Amino acid sequence: MLGNVRAMEQAVDLGTAKERIRVDDLLDIHRTLLEGTSEERCAGVVRSDQNWIGGRGLSPVDATFVPPPESRVRDLLEDLVAFVNLDDLPAIAQAAVAHAQFETIHPFGDGNGRTGRCLIHVILRRRGLTPFLVPPVSVVLATNARRYVTGLVDFREGRTDDWIGIFADATAAAAAAATRLRTQIDTLLDDLIDRAGSPRADSVARKIIRGLPAQPVVNADTAAARHDVTPTAARAALNRLQEAGVLVPTRVGRRRDREWISDELFHLLDAFEHDIGQTHGDDAHRPAPPPTRPPRHQG
Repeated sequence: MLGNVRAMEQAVDLGTAKERIRVDDLLDIHRTLLEGTSEERCAGVVRSDQNWIGGRGLSPVDATFVPPPESRVRDLLEDLVAFVNLDDLPAIAQAAVAHAQFETIHPFGDGNGRTGRCLIHVILRRRGLTPFLVPPVSVVLATNARRYVTGLVDFREGRTDDWIGIFADATAAAAAAATRLRTQIDTLLDDLIDRAGSPRADSVARKIIRGLPAQPVVNADTAAARHDVTPTAARAALNRLQEAGVLVPTRVGRRRDREWISDELFHLLDAFEHDIGQTHGDDAHRPAPPPTRPPRHQG
């Protein structure tokens, strides 16, 4: 999870810089994604053997999809980043095609889906469509897995317009969902401020509350650094917010390194993801299938 967050932050920073994207930038995102995991040995390394998706795992004979051979991966990535660096076509179409092409190349042994989703936000940020937020496009695509896979098949078989339509629908749904979430978060923050006794606008307590969406887990040191106060002042404000029922401690009996969270904010985010699944998922009301072991060569 931490790798996902860091990789997405890196993708957003890359898009914000608006410099030309290089293959090494994609490798860096992949390296960040897998850092500290059991797959770290292949982090940021283009695959050197053939992989495939689905099938029995021993050979690609009955695989669902076989990506290009390893000898072509580097050239295909160079072609992909040349496309990503264009700015003379609609940004949504560009993000859709780049994502689908990345998944088709399948350049890594693992983490292709997550890296490809980061690439979406590199393009959307670079083209100026999402200067202030990261819309949950990936969540919408993932909640309708059947349609997503169908769209990738459409792309690979030359029905590019069909795939772009699916991607555009997901992007629009993600933007609408993010707008609703922002309204809900603003309402929650106003309620938390009232519950805290309406502290002054320049008070540490109000600043901590307003900063919860960006920093939902906070301790005295992080609050002090963020709001330019002493750790003592930050800890006093956090204790007052705990007494008011605004925040709850994550540890009991360890006052020195205690952290606080807003349960209500996390519940709101959980409900947000659940609602997206109910609205856009193709299997939202079906029981989850039992877990299966992935094929040995599946990327």
